[in-house]
Amino acid sequence: MNFLAHIYLSNNLDQVTIGNFIADGIRGKKYKKYPKAIQVGILLHREIDTFTDAHPTVRQSTKRLHKNYSHYSGVIVDILYDHFLAKNWSLYSNEPLENYVQNFYMLLQDNYQLLPERTKHMLSYMISGNWLLSYAEIEGIQNVLDGMNRRTKNKSKMNEATRELVKYYDEFEAEFTSFFEELRYFSKEKLQLLTNAIN
Repeated sequence: MNFLAHIYLSNNLDQVTIGNFIADGIRGKKYKKYPKAIQVGILLHREIDTFTDAHPTVRQSTKRLHKNYSHYSGVIVDILYDHFLAKNWSLYSNEPLENYVQNFYMLLQDNYQLLPERTKHMLSYMISGNWLLSYAEIEGIQNVLDGMNRRTKNKSKMNEATRELVKYYDEFEAEFTSFFEELRYFSKEKLQLLTNAIN
C-alpha cells in the first residue's frame, strides 16, 4: 500500500502513524532505536506490505499491468489503491480528507527530529504539492506516476499507467474495495498484537 493507506491503518495513533510512514527508510533492526510506539508503526508497515503483496486480489490487479510495467506493477497498484481510498474517503472516515491530511502534515512537522533524512527531504515536496489530498483525482495520480517514472530515469514508463486506470477503472475500484476491507481487519488485529508484544 502507499502513503495514505499506511497512515490510515495506524488507527489515529500519532507515534504509530509516524512509524508506519517512515518505515520504508528504516532497514533491518534499526527500528529498535525508536520509541516503542514508533517501533510498532514500523513493524505494522512491514506486516501490511507482506499481507498486501501476497493477497490474490492485489495480484489480480497487478496482473492487469504486468505486460506493460513488469516488476513495477505492484508499485503502481499501491498508488492506484490510494486513489480509491482518497476518492471514497467518506466511507472510511468521518473526518474530511483535507483536514485529515493537514493534521498529518502538522504531526510530521511537530516530530521533525524523529524523521530519517530521506523523509525530511521529501516532506517539503509532499506538503507543498499536497500529495495526499491530490490522490483523490486522476490528475494527482498522474503527477505521482510522473515523479516515480523520473526516479527510474524513464525506464519504468509508470507515467503511462493512468491509461489502464481509466480503462479498467471499475475493476480496480472493485478489487480495492474488496481487499481493503480485509486489510483493515488484518491491520487492526496486527496492531493489537504488536502493541502487546513490544510493551
